[in-house]
Amino acid sequence: MPLKKDLLLIDVFAIAAGAMISSGLFVLPGIAFEMAGPSIILSYLLAGLLMLPSALSQSELASAMPQSGGGYFFIVRTLGPYAGIFAGIADWVSLGLKSAFALVGLGTLVQMALPNADEWTIKAVAILACAFFTTLNLVSVKGTGRLQFFLVLGLLGILGSYVIFSISEVRTVHFAPFMPNGAASLFAVTGMVFVSYGGLTKVANVSGEIRHPGRNIPLGIFIAFGVVNAFYVLVVFVTVGVLPPGLLAGSLAPLAEGARFTLGSLGFIAIEIAAFLAFVTTANAGILAAARSPMAMARDGLLPERIGRTSNRFHTPHVSILITGIIISLAIAFLSIENLIKSASAVLMLMFVLVNLSVIIMRHSGIHNYRPTFKAPLMPWLQLAAVIAYIFILIEMGHIPLLMSGAIAAVALIWYFVYVRSRIDREYAFILLVQRMISREFFGRGLEDELKQIALERDEVEQDHFDQVVKECIVLDLDQPLDAESLFRKIAETVMARQGLPADTLFRRFMTREEESSTVLKPGLAVPHIIIEGEHLFNMVLVRCVPGIMFPGHEEPVTSAFVLAGSRDERNFHLKALMAIAHIVEEPGFNERWLKARDEEDLRDILLLSKRARVAHSENKAERP
Repeated sequence: MPLKKDLLLIDVFAIAAGAMISSGLFVLPGIAFEMAGPSIILSYLLAGLLMLPSALSQSELASAMPQSGGGYFFIVRTLGPYAGIFAGIADWVSLGLKSAFALVGLGTLVQMALPNADEWTIKAVAILACAFFTTLNLVSVKGTGRLQFFLVLGLLGILGSYVIFSISEVRTVHFAPFMPNGAASLFAVTGMVFVSYGGLTKVANVSGEIRHPGRNIPLGIFIAFGVVNAFYVLVVFVTVGVLPPGLLAGSLAPLAEGARFTLGSLGFIAIEIAAFLAFVTTANAGILAAARSPMAMARDGLLPERIGRTSNRFHTPHVSILITGIIISLAIAFLSIENLIKSASAVLMLMFVLVNLSVIIMRHSGIHNYRPTFKAPLMPWLQLAAVIAYIFILIEMGHIPLLMSGAIAAVALIWYFVYVRSRIDREYAFILLVQRMISREFFGRGLEDELKQIALERDEVEQDHFDQVVKECIVLDLDQPLDAESLFRKIAETVMARQGLPADTLFRRFMTREEESSTVLKPGLAVPHIIIEGEHLFNMVLVRCVPGIMFPGHEEPVTSAFVLAGSRDERNFHLKALMAIAHIVEEPGFNERWLKARDEEDLRDILLLSKRARVAHSENKAERP
């Protein structure tokens, strides 16, 4: 059963922004400051810039394939099952670790009541909170996007007030020395704070439930990215500027301390309330979002089917949620806060390496039905630059994140050979790209058909009678030049074979119609159409002839022809078919797609995926006797 598309643009913004505003802002600045000093302001800005190529790439992939499962779905359709296993586990782990970080942030709030609470006390509170939210997810679904929107609005309101009322207290002396530990620490902290922007991945995880995804996903992501990036830099700038370095370094509540320093106890309480809301929304939604990756993998056969099952009573993916809750609890218990942050960022970067490679491969694979409504600019140079930057920063982050990444790769490889390899035979874009370099004959239809169906669902296309005619019509893909007379004879024989009509009569009518008035509508395009004897008859033949068809009186050959032959009682539909064709051939890029189509099915898909207005089913039925 398809998921309901209930999420609007404001919900996309709320999910992305709400997931980004969490421990990365309320906890991390103090830890980062201890490592890199005031240059953490630049680290947050650089992390945002590093996120931009991935936001662009993910927006393109999500606009072309708006399916729940997020980065996993894009990567498995592009790079194949092994990469899909790695991406699914990495997505699962990155979202899980980000949720763990939010839960640790929630645990730090215990210091309000117990100022001397140690790290294990914070972890114990975080694990208890994880158990609570896991249970909550087992028995209910997450709150609506609209509620999330108002929570995010409240968070931004509190943070904005903190910036406005505290900026006058900023002291320039707090910014010197700006980079006390050198550039290496700057880049290491940039990699660490990168996790702060990981909330954008949650939009991809729910893209199958977003209305008008081709517009709302890219727009919602970039509004959220722009707003949150600005808030991150401004809030961190103010916090560094108002707090003495000794008080800021290592603090687990830096914003709250900054607000208390400038606004007193009222400001401190306001920031703590904002932090609580941020941790709750991120942790709760994060557990649910993380659980979607194993669900999607189970649907594709990469994990046992049992993992994707839903509870008969609560209609929630109880197995996946339980496993996710256990993994998050273990991460909280055995990883230090610093390594938790670094590991989450490292796995997130690896995911984005694969996402950026995926969009490059999809663009160059020659897959006809890959039709994103948003295209990432500066392809492929921006994506390749991002991949190189991610790898460089991963190396700078130390051995723990690299070991975590290597462990995921090893687990994925073992699982692929033990469980997946013998069960999965799926087309994917990378192998099609390689095969296309060898021979066009290697192309299959599996991935093309899946992407076509996704595009139809994305654009909410309710197919009409003309679409049905397209599915059933004859397609002639001619590889030799010919003249109009030879074309009409071939078509007359083809139509006669299907309807039992006299070929000579049809041929003469086509020729007479052409002599009366040319059916060449513009250079390269002809729409020959005639009336035939009988009732309830309508035939269409699609013709492509790259070498060209010479029509009388025209110097430029015709490469695309739509040939119609219908009985008199079908004259209304005949006119509607002509209007549909007119809209199709006027779409931007039609001629290029028509000439580059690989086979007859690709030619049909060009018409089926057109943006023309469809005639409602009721109108179709009314015109059919």
